[in-house]
Amino acid sequence: MASLIDAKDFSPIEDAETIMNACKGFGTNETALISILANRDAAQRKLVRLAYQEVYHQDLIELLKSELSGNFERAIILWIMDPAEREATLINEALKKPTPDYKVIIEIACTKNPEELLAVKRSYQSLYKHSLEEDVASQTIGDIRKLLIAVISTYKFDGEEFDENVAQSEANILHQLIERKAFNDDEMIRILSTRSKKQLSATFNIFKDLFGTTINKGLLATTVDEYVGVLRTTVRCINDPQRYLAKVLCNALNDLVNEDDALNRVIVTRAEKDLKEIKDHFLERNNVSIQDSVDRKTWGNYKTFLLQLLGKE
Repeated sequence: MASLIDAKDFSPIEDAETIMNACKGFGTNETALISILANRDAAQRKLVRLAYQEVYHQDLIELLKSELSGNFERAIILWIMDPAEREATLINEALKKPTPDYKVIIEIACTKNPEELLAVKRSYQSLYKHSLEEDVASQTIGDIRKLLIAVISTYKFDGEEFDENVAQSEANILHQLIERKAFNDDEMIRILSTRSKKQLSATFNIFKDLFGTTINKGLLATTVDEYVGVLRTTVRCINDPQRYLAKVLCNALNDLVNEDDALNRVIVTRAEKDLKEIKDHFLERNNVSIQDSVDRKTWGNYKTFLLQLLGKE
């Protein structure tokens, strides 16, 4: 469930004018910007951006980049972007790091439905004039490349149906591979990258019933190298994305110097999807609300904007 409460009656032209007035003269009225942008859903923000372009002949994102700075600028810019454009941008940035941030790619690919992931890939190609697969392949190597390419390339079935016999068979296959520590086996990657979420959920549940442990705990029982870490992230994002993202938020709030982008990323990308469930998991895990944590550990307009997206406790 989304945490965002959008405006029921709004005018894109009036919003564009208010934003322009907020940026006129010396300084910027950040409060006015937040009051508008934090209360518009993706479709409404797109209309505001189009209206601003039509009236002022400038991209709204370019205006705000020139007016804002720091974490607040980063959060606002990501929020204004079309969701597919935003996630394509996040993946491109993750790939450009000295060591690519594989978890960002997995997080986006494995929490999207097939149509959403296809939209991200189309947006990526439009923005960067390469396919997503091409850039992932050129920036990664070995087993990680094999896993990432498989995860981003498939168009999975998205229905509710699943085959219990297949789930039983593949739970046994996964157990055998884990026992042999054959984590890079083609069968492991095939199952995780091609089966629907419902099918994999059935497989994971049968695995736990048969072997008394989860797949991730089985993977944790070995030496965790970089590939196994990415593999575990894949399993967690498929099996319980909201619980995984609650942990990402927890880690980010405990290390804002290095993980502030993760705080931005999760709150901005999930505010219109399942942020309420992520908030519930965060509270269960930490015995404190995400709102309280953000209130204590961030500041200024950045804090105000994040708290608006998080909504009421």
